[in-house]
Amino acid sequence: MASDIYLDANATSPVLPSAIVAAVETMEAAFGNPSSSHATGLRARHILDTTRARARRVLGAGPGRVLFTSGATEGIQTAVLSALVAVRERRAAGEACGDLLVVGATEHKAVSESLAHWNRLLGTGLTLRPLPVDATGRHRLDVLRELAPRAAMVCTMAANNETGAISDLDGIARVLRETGSRAYWMVDCVQALGKLPLDLANTRIDYAPFSGHKLHAPKGIGMLYVRDGAPYTPLLIGGGQESGARSGTENMAGIAALGTVLAALEEGTTFRSHAELAAQRERLAGALRDAFPAIVFNAPFEHTLPTTLNFAVPGMSSKELLDLFDAAGVRVSAGSACSAAKAAPSYVLDAMGLPLERSGGAVRLSIGPLADDAFVDAACARIRACGQALAAPVLAGGDPGVLQVGGDGRHGWLVFDGAACVVLDPPRGQAGRIAALVRAHGLRVRAVAGSGTDPDGAVARADVRRALDLPASEPQPLGWPADCGTVALDDGVHAFCIALGGAVLARVPHGAGAGFLLGTAHAGHLPRTAVRMAFGAVDAADLARVAHDGTVCCHGSDVDGLACVTLVAGSGTFEDGAPGQLEADALAAFLRLHEDALLVDVREVPEAAAGALRLHDRAAHNVPLSRLAEHMAGWLAAPARPVVFVCRSGNRSAKAALCLRRAGHAQAWTVAGGIALAGDA
Repeated sequence: MASDIYLDANATSPVLPSAIVAAVETMEAAFGNPSSSHATGLRARHILDTTRARARRVLGAGPGRVLFTSGATEGIQTAVLSALVAVRERRAAGEACGDLLVVGATEHKAVSESLAHWNRLLGTGLTLRPLPVDATGRHRLDVLRELAPRAAMVCTMAANNETGAISDLDGIARVLRETGSRAYWMVDCVQALGKLPLDLANTRIDYAPFSGHKLHAPKGIGMLYVRDGAPYTPLLIGGGQESGARSGTENMAGIAALGTVLAALEEGTTFRSHAELAAQRERLAGALRDAFPAIVFNAPFEHTLPTTLNFAVPGMSSKELLDLFDAAGVRVSAGSACSAAKAAPSYVLDAMGLPLERSGGAVRLSIGPLADDAFVDAACARIRACGQALAAPVLAGGDPGVLQVGGDGRHGWLVFDGAACVVLDPPRGQAGRIAALVRAHGLRVRAVAGSGTDPDGAVARADVRRALDLPASEPQPLGWPADCGTVALDDGVHAFCIALGGAVLARVPHGAGAGFLLGTAHAGHLPRTAVRMAFGAVDAADLARVAHDGTVCCHGSDVDGLACVTLVAGSGTFEDGAPGQLEADALAAFLRLHEDALLVDVREVPEAAAGALRLHDRAAHNVPLSRLAEHMAGWLAAPARPVVFVCRSGNRSAKAALCLRRAGHAQAWTVAGGIALAGDA
């Protein structure tokens, strides 16, 4: 496995080594409660006071308050609570306060969710109103000018966590001043610390939350700046710590570590300068352009942090890109780490007005100010290797081969040999990918055919024909060509067929639709025992007359969560601890016990090319999940030999193992947690 190149610093950052030392020393030698009056407590109090003084200088806090929190989310909650309590009190006193909570359309979800939460709990009845951004990700000041007179609170970011877009804070302050707005103003400064100059006391900002782990401090420690004179309501009440502003014994290890980071910021030689970071970004961008010539950057560099690159590659989804990078040991993300687990386009890029193929295919690459030239050199080399991996032949091998092409919940199938191919039931949105594959491998397209099971099938086939520069009109309904041979089936029907490799693909009419059989014909006859795979609209009873129980049926959409299964399938389930699931720490013992076990890597071809998989001195055989159906018959022919599937995270390998188990192979296994855990077990 390749060593990590960590390029996801906007999500979190490695802890500064000197900060680790400071935290450990505090836990060992200065572990006292800073509220205690004895010597041990006084040593802890000194660390607390020293760190707060440093924070005040770094932030330019002036007479404002600086409170230690558990992180930005707590700081945001505290700021919103404080502002809305003040609004409620002002209203009760008969003062006009505005009826809007204006929140930047690209704000972190912690802000909008906090506003909605406290607005509901406090019964303030304010209306959340998004403040739109322009195509660069900066707030629309013309819209703010319209909303400001009605705003009770305004929430914006200093810099966006997904795109790095830097807000025009001076412009926002000017609009609030010129409109006479009395709105409370919170600025999320999480991405600003160490990357942008801060002089908070000389701004109109009322509240500014910070998070330590975004700048090389541990998780669990943060800060909240509160402007002198801004209203404040404690979120936590109890023992009166933080001068009564935030109760709970202070996280002294975290504070000591944060103090070390702040000292490094003051000292000025530990972290890279803005100019140095901008030069590093240019080198990374150059490597990305070399790897992906069609790349599109989603935010202009002149208005973004020099630590952040957000991009899309036409024809590739964000998941495909993330899988490729991860296989090469390059750690990037699809957006905010707090919401990236949800498979959806980026709401940040949507708000910027970018098309779906860019917001849905976006990847964020981010470095921290600790990055040095050697690290960037290694990152650039690994990025270029990812581009080289994309050149690996996806349609290699097979006699013929069968590739699953998925999109929008539908599955299409590409049947191919070394010279030609047939496209079956292509899903919407996959025309570009199919055309790119066909062209990259120099294949002649014999047919773009449908089974009639997809209501969008005609449009999808037309898209593919257009992308391949084929005649617009189909040669026959559902796209099967007229100039092909025939083969006799076991039910006496003579079916039109196309020869591919050592097999034939036969079209079987079924009502208004059609099914397709792939197998080896003998003297113009395709016996049911020679039918390897079936596609399209043929029901089980009819299929049983022309295919055998082990024929692999390839569906146009998932059936019980699977894209393919044998004609007569068994059953298999994967509950925690159930047979079929190997925990990562049990894999080595399992492979020693079963020396004949086949270790199968179901990552896609470019992933395997970017990072070949070897676990416990056992090389994995790469069979991409998209080509699983093609290989099932071979595994089913040896039912006693264990087949252990593995992938990046365990999701794809679980599908492969379940598919083979339901086909009747009792020794199909998945490695829970995938390479991420098995590589360390």
